Amino acid sequence: MAGIDYEVEYNNRARVPENPELMAGWARDAAAYRAQRAPRSMVYGPGKRNTIDLFAGEADAPIVVFIHGGYWQALDGSSFSHCARGLNAHGIGVAVPTYHLCPQATIDMIIQEMRAATRELARFGRPLVISGHSAGGHLAACLLATDWPDYDASLPKDVVVAAYAISGLFDLVPLIGTSINNALGLDNPSGGGWATLADATANASAAELPQHAGIFCSPAPPHFEPQAFGTLLQDTDTDPTDWGYPARDGVEVRAAAKADGEVTEKLGMHFVRVLPDSPSAEPGAPSFLHVALPSGKIGFVSSQMLVTLDHDLICYTKESGNWKITGYVGGMGP
Repeated sequence: MAGIDYEVEYNNRARVPENPELMAGWARDAAAYRAQRAPRSMVYGPGKRNTIDLFAGEADAPIVVFIHGGYWQALDGSSFSHCARGLNAHGIGVAVPTYHLCPQATIDMIIQEMRAATRELARFGRPLVISGHSAGGHLAACLLATDWPDYDASLPKDVVVAAYAISGLFDLVPLIGTSINNALGLDNPSGGGWATLADATANASAAELPQHAGIFCSPAPPHFEPQAFGTLLQDTDTDPTDWGYPARDGVEVRAAAKADGEVTEKLGMHFVRVLPDSPSAEPGAPSFLHVALPSGKIGFVSSQMLVTLDHDLICYTKESGNWKITGYVGGMGP
């Protein structure tokens, strides 16, 4: 029996050739509803697309969040304002967030953005129901599965009381070999598991999760003040992926991108700017990142000793004397 052609199966636009007219209709209907009932515009982060259109309901009513689809790489919330019409008619508020798109963002970063949007909406003290279509359905499921007190100690466990995923994408592995993945950049981080686990356990920043005894994750996520970091991004006109932090205190900065380069200074536990012109390493040679330091100097740091904010996180535990991967988390940690 022939294998499944995932390129064909996941190409929804080819299956629905009239899709341009349908999406243009969404935009028209959304604009008409905004003209009838202007939303409150909210900001949940430092990025240009970190916005929420809130179509308010009654004062004590729950809020339904609708997350748009588009394979994480198309559209924005403004094409879906009309999805608030029916719920608003019953006094229920509707929030429609927009997020950054792949390939400028990763799926992991988008999940973090939707968590930040949810945290902002939680300030209203109302029950939140998360809904979403297609890629938005995947994001809705991620928010339902989030351990909110672990994400932010000020949040209750039941921030999200329910989720409703419409044609959601949940198993992303089949997308890896399709053209859709050109923008998504998905890979299979676990693979057979052994090489990934060996790298994770050897990482200098590996740390036990405070809330889960016996489970270690690496690289360990950083602890920082989100508002101060947001100000830094605005002041420097940069994105979170432009920054990294050392795997441990005292990481050496070298004058040249080579292991025997002169050590010019050592890093403390603070963010450094990762410059876009990092050199390519020769086969078998260690790789280095070109960085700008808080002192204003530039230099080179081993890529093994500097963690970028969109890094992947491997969590593992010991079972019957053997190490076992317990989970894979994208972005900035669990």
